[in-house]
Amino acid sequence: MNQPSHHVAVFGAGYIGLVAGACFAELGHSVTVRDIQPERISTLRAGSVPLYEPGLEPLITRNRERLHFTLDADEAVRDAEVVYVCVDTPPTASGDADLSRVWAVIDALKGASHLAAVVMKSTVPVGTGARIRTALDSVGLGHVPYASNPEFTAEGQAVEDFLRPDRVVIGTDDEAAAKLLRDLHRGVDGPIEIMDVASAEMVKLTANALLATRISFTNEIAALCEATGADITRVTRATGMDHRLGPYFMRAGLGYGGSCFPKDSRALRALASNSGFSFQLLSAVIDVNDLQPRRAVKRLSQELAGLAGRTVTLLGMTFKPGTDDMREAPSTVVAARLLAEGARVRCWDPVAPPCHGEPWASTERCSDLAEAFTDADAALIVTEWPHLREADWRRLRGLMRGAVLFDGRNLMAPEEMRELGYTYLSVGRPSARPGEG
Repeated sequence: MNQPSHHVAVFGAGYIGLVAGACFAELGHSVTVRDIQPERISTLRAGSVPLYEPGLEPLITRNRERLHFTLDADEAVRDAEVVYVCVDTPPTASGDADLSRVWAVIDALKGASHLAAVVMKSTVPVGTGARIRTALDSVGLGHVPYASNPEFTAEGQAVEDFLRPDRVVIGTDDEAAAKLLRDLHRGVDGPIEIMDVASAEMVKLTANALLATRISFTNEIAALCEATGADITRVTRATGMDHRLGPYFMRAGLGYGGSCFPKDSRALRALASNSGFSFQLLSAVIDVNDLQPRRAVKRLSQELAGLAGRTVTLLGMTFKPGTDDMREAPSTVVAARLLAEGARVRCWDPVAPPCHGEPWASTERCSDLAEAFTDADAALIVTEWPHLREADWRRLRGLMRGAVLFDGRNLMAPEEMRELGYTYLSVGRPSARPGEG
């Protein structure tokens, strides 16, 4: 085995930190991942992965000799040349980012004068780098370069996105740090963009806000399609063929969720507000997204002439397929609204973790689709898991008490579902009912 090129310390063993650490090890570096959760570190030391991310577990197994896991910050930093900050920056009540975990990492670096760079991969507000630079200076680390290296990995394909990215963004004004980070990414199949720290911080927020805008715009067009009889899938297909636009992130549905789009959109809006600028377009994007799952529940209630006493099955809980992440998942809003309307709520998901607290404490978790459909008045596709495409929908229809299927992800073909006896509703497409057509 080749000798490691560099020694890297990664603070944070969540989706971003664990993927970054495993991928840096894959590139030949020696990596120590530090986290503050004992159960997470114990799981990793035992050879298991505490989160669901395709391709991650074999990557960690293959690079076991170059990967180390610890709860001790001093141990992580001791032999490190570079520290990567990959901790959560959750939104506060005002929409700003909570940087308490970031500052805890910076505080833990006091005395680490041997470092060649401190690198921020967590998503932070523009201007954070300048504040961290001041903090490092104040604790005797003025000679240690600082850099921003924002992540652009999508859950469900994070390993692929890290190793074969559209671009690697590096923000630093230090030539030695820029060279070090280039060396760290040697073997990554993607262009590297070097810029100043503030611009690098802005790139991440801008990219996610623009993607969120495409999703909300598509959902607004879908609402117009429902009002006019047009078909959103045909509209977006033809629109996306325009080379100036492309087909990406133009699927109508229940809106975006997860750890990035909601948080980063609100953070960018908060940044604008704090700067005295009203970001009206982004506010509308957020409002549209907040409304999408509620519109689905409203349409379902109209179809069933009320939800009180009805049994409704949610098909999918995670915010997207390929992940077990429940953060900002539309299913949470859907479940809460159904319960508020008096419905009995069942839910099925192949990988979602046990969920505690409301609304999930008041729902019934089903182990398979047959259990979920038995005596249900309606089912609502929330997450487009491939399991649903492969399901025996004829058999499932026979298990139901009612016949309503609301496809919140436009996963199925309306004509096929109608022929199977479903009253089929979807987002931005004409409804399909037995006996019609």
